[in-house]
Amino acid sequence: MTTKVLQLTDISYRWMGNTGFSLHVPELSVAKGESVLLLGESGSGKSTLLSLICGTILPSSGTVQIAAQDITTLSAGQRDKFRAEQIGVIFQQFNLLPFGTVGDNILLPLRFAPERRKRAQDPTAKAAHLCTALGLPSDVLTAKATALSVGQQQRVAVARALIGQPPIIVADEPISALDANSQAAFLDLLFAQTAENDAALLMVSHDPRLGERFDRVFQMEDVAQIQRGAT
Repeated sequence: MTTKVLQLTDISYRWMGNTGFSLHVPELSVAKGESVLLLGESGSGKSTLLSLICGTILPSSGTVQIAAQDITTLSAGQRDKFRAEQIGVIFQQFNLLPFGTVGDNILLPLRFAPERRKRAQDPTAKAAHLCTALGLPSDVLTAKATALSVGQQQRVAVARALIGQPPIIVADEPISALDANSQAAFLDLLFAQTAENDAALLMVSHDPRLGERFDRVFQMEDVAQIQRGAT
């Protein structure tokens, strides 16, 4: 039986204000170990959907289940804790701590997630292992994050998302700043590491050329019904 790590059911969300933007997702699921690519142009609702999945905003109706927990039933504080424990996020702009070391950045999620820290067992050793697996120098943990190249910073962001084996990795346009060769190399590393951790991967992008790398590919219009107009 396939284990669903993510299950969205009958989700509705509406932005109040001048945009009158509303989004409805009848159903979306991602299974354990599965890779899913969600394609859409700017303004198609991708960021809103990711925010709903991560629990930073709540739907007006419907359920968002991650690892069998409906996060819509949790308080804001509980959602923050749950997100830290169960979701690894790779941001488009990486969101690294500029004054911290690489080690500080990778280990940051574990400060807020005791169960995830336990899964990491020896966090510093695991961080070093991830850096090596992602092709970073062996002494990179003590380097300042700002001293790294863009490609290296991106790999640090991946290591931070993967440490402690969260069951799902959510990636928001993580390769938009890379050239084609660098994109391919990065995806090779990302898929290898998510497979090693048996994590589900949900990536959003505007680039349909990435589709052949993923188990399933959806267009935003296949997943979500979008309405725009004045309220």
